Amino acid sequence: MESHYQNPMAIHQLGNAIKNSIHTPFITVCIGTDRCIGDCLGPLIGHKLKKNHFPYPVYGTLENPIHAMNILDELSLIQSRHPKIPILAIDASLGKRKSIGKIYFKKESVSPGKGVGKNLPDIGDYSFIGIVDNYTSIENLNIHQVRLYLIYQIAEIMTKSLFLAIPSK
Repeated sequence: MESHYQNPMAIHQLGNAIKNSIHTPFITVCIGTDRCIGDCLGPLIGHKLKKNHFPYPVYGTLENPIHAMNILDELSLIQSRHPKIPILAIDASLGKRKSIGKIYFKKESVSPGKGVGKNLPDIGDYSFIGIVDNYTSIENLNIHQVRLYLIYQIAEIMTKSLFLAIPSK
């Protein structure tokens, strides 16, 4: 499922896609770092989920980000605490210029750092990705040029979609 963050139906489309795909409580692993605006989408969403008392476990926040330097240890900890619980991995991604602003929910793992040439393990049973910039080549990488406003707007839609995906009691 994909939707653009400016689509007025994005929250409902994405929230329903998540609700219809993940039928049990799930772990949310928000990947990225607040040291680079283009990579802070995950920790910003994690922060918003925690601040608003998301009912499922959330890992990766502005205060305690999950990034390339600690991802292996954090994954090991998460898997030992929550065996056999599905993981929804949230991350920023690079894409084609026409894809900037699109949000994707997929029934597959995410490959963090792939767009910037890092070799990290795939994460998650499901992925929730926001395209924050275009990818041309590592030499021309612009991820540090991304506007915080775009990241914030995408994070708002993704966070609201996650709350919508939680079954009503």
